Amino acid sequence: MKFYCEGVLLTDGAVTVSKACSSKTLIPALECIKISAYNDTLTMTAYDGELSIEKKLKAEVFEEGDILVNGKYFTDFISKISSFNVSVETDGSGIIIKYGDNATKMLALPASDFPFVKKEKGEEYTEVNAKDFKELISKTVFCCATDESRPILKGCLLETKGDKLEATALDGFRLAVYECEKVGGTDMKIVCPARTLNEISRMINNENEVLQLFVSKNTLSVAVDDTVLTSRLYVGEFVNKDKIFPPAFASEITVKREPLMSSLERASILNRGEKNSFVIFDISNNGLRITANSEMGNVDETIEMNLSGKELKIAMNGKFMAEALKALDEEEVKISFNSNVAPFTVENIENKKGIYLILPVTANN
Repeated sequence: MKFYCEGVLLTDGAVTVSKACSSKTLIPALECIKISAYNDTLTMTAYDGELSIEKKLKAEVFEEGDILVNGKYFTDFISKISSFNVSVETDGSGIIIKYGDNATKMLALPASDFPFVKKEKGEEYTEVNAKDFKELISKTVFCCATDESRPILKGCLLETKGDKLEATALDGFRLAVYECEKVGGTDMKIVCPARTLNEISRMINNENEVLQLFVSKNTLSVAVDDTVLTSRLYVGEFVNKDKIFPPAFASEITVKREPLMSSLERASILNRGEKNSFVIFDISNNGLRITANSEMGNVDETIEMNLSGKELKIAMNGKFMAEALKALDEEEVKISFNSNVAPFTVENIENKKGIYLILPVTANN
């Protein structure tokens, strides 16, 4: 194999697909990028057993062929010579990378070691505006679980409901629900890994295009420009969110979002490093009093708000509240409570696309 390619294109391709290289595996090929050079087209592919990313780019191919290179080392090296035009050719058990008057040899593996990645578009698909889908991802995936105790919660439930696509994410302590318009396609109900959704979001450059999300045999496939992402989906029963949201609330407050976020950020500074950091909301007709105590000091602030219903004192994870507020976008938000031990919700007042539910914490409040 031998090809000639612009360094900036090769770097972009390597950076894009290397996100699917495995960092923890006993199979060396899963740490690699497969480079295929045919018909003046370079195809770069990485696969970690769950996620596959393939990108095509223009190249001048002198000798056709395939090779595997370590994804991390190749990407890091190529990114340092992106200003050069680069030639790559196989040489025995490795490749020779030439740039300017210089040359570097790097070990490689035979392409036959790379696992077969099955690609099926399937008949089930949903069409959605790229900008809307990117927003839907950013508003929900931060609530997905990160531990392995309940693997399905590491994913986000994507479900079509009429002309809407709804996303639900939760980690056992908080829950996010957000929806966007569905442009077309068939009905869909899948649980997609949060990591996969983040990679799709990174792939989107033109927010005006329409994405097609294809589903076939527990596999999701999405194409963006010259990049194709294929991912396994989680199998199992997702949590029924309708059984989690309270039917009614005893107290509701409306409060300006920015002052509340600023107060929580100040509280988080003193809580930094604390094992059980939390903030306390003391809700009364006198205002919203926010307190936080740690070994470094105490925060005690009061901000204006409007209360409808009973007064309440409740402890919560300040980080969870701050992230929910950051995901909202109106000047004022509504926070609804029942008691100091019941879950509460945070949402916009006008825009009803999304809602966040958070469990309180136990504290001597």
